[in-house]
Amino acid sequence: MDHHAVRADIGYGTDSSDGSLTAVTTAFARRPLLGLAMVVGASALFAINGTVSKLVLRAGLDAPQLTVLRAVGTFTGLLVLSVVLRPGARRLRLRRREVPLLVAYGLTGFFLVPMLYFVAISRLPVGIALLFEYTAPLMVAVWAWSVQRQQVRSRLWAGLALSLLGLACVAQVWGGLTLDPLGVAAGLGAAVMLAAYFLIGAQGVQDRDALSLTTLAFGASAVAGLLLRGGTAGADGWQPLLTRTDGGVPVALLCCYVVVLGSIVPYLMITAALRHLPATSVGIVGMVEPVFAATVAWVVLGSGEALTPVQLAGGALVLTGVVLAETARTGTGAPPAVPPAPDGPLPPGPSRPEGPPPAAGVVAGAGG
Repeated sequence: MDHHAVRADIGYGTDSSDGSLTAVTTAFARRPLLGLAMVVGASALFAINGTVSKLVLRAGLDAPQLTVLRAVGTFTGLLVLSVVLRPGARRLRLRRREVPLLVAYGLTGFFLVPMLYFVAISRLPVGIALLFEYTAPLMVAVWAWSVQRQQVRSRLWAGLALSLLGLACVAQVWGGLTLDPLGVAAGLGAAVMLAAYFLIGAQGVQDRDALSLTTLAFGASAVAGLLLRGGTAGADGWQPLLTRTDGGVPVALLCCYVVVLGSIVPYLMITAALRHLPATSVGIVGMVEPVFAATVAWVVLGSGEALTPVQLAGGALVLTGVVLAETARTGTGAPPAVPPAPDGPLPPGPSRPEGPPPAAGVVAGAGG
């Protein structure tokens, strides 16, 4: 078999004697078209999830409540998969030194990112909220250059300039800030938390397979959500789950979409796609998500989600800038790639090829 068509996938199992993690290497044939289809399909599911989440929020649930539902539901589903798939529940065995990092990882990427994203889409068009969150890779690249002293290509600065110009167009700053200030703050806050999630992941979670890492992170998010909002909403606070949208769709059914088709299924698709495409390619292809998300929101939610021609041009500039930033790091001295955001592409940390973390689905994953 042509060695160019095969890549070693390093997975992690548990040694039966001492419970330590051991590397297991398997080979697989790369099928780029299949990987491409998986990324596009996952991006579409994430994009639809933005509109579905906004419908749930309009029905009366608040952002922390939806974050709790998503975290608990996704954790439950991934927990079942973790137990059923080899090596079974052993993959979830925790070492004491991992706990602080996993808690920080789960709280930033799987709790704060989606909660802030939900706040943003409740006050901004879905497509615009996504664009703000998509600036996270720019923040990571600038941090890598300024703090970690990593070498970057000059196109990072072009990417940064394009993205800032694009955000100015999206916000139409020349006419005064036309967007909801709290929504903008939430979108940028989600980007900051997402960047922190990437950086935390680079510090020491690479020795876990993607499934156990994401399961435990969602577990931390679920616990945080239950402590913050689960018991404080009261029975009446969860009443919207028993209602229907204006279109007659049960809100509980929409919540099921958020968990199953908006989180678990696209996560698995992205993980599988990384067997066939480089991580950077997955991130760049996933840039179709904001386009899909804005289109779906406009069709389903109406003219309030429509973007002006200037905002569309600004969105294109932002995404172009992010692509430039994602490919600007030279790789010399760069930290290991980390799994991307909770709701976007969630590739395996240990088996990720070298390169910057993909941005695709970051937002969607977070909430969309």
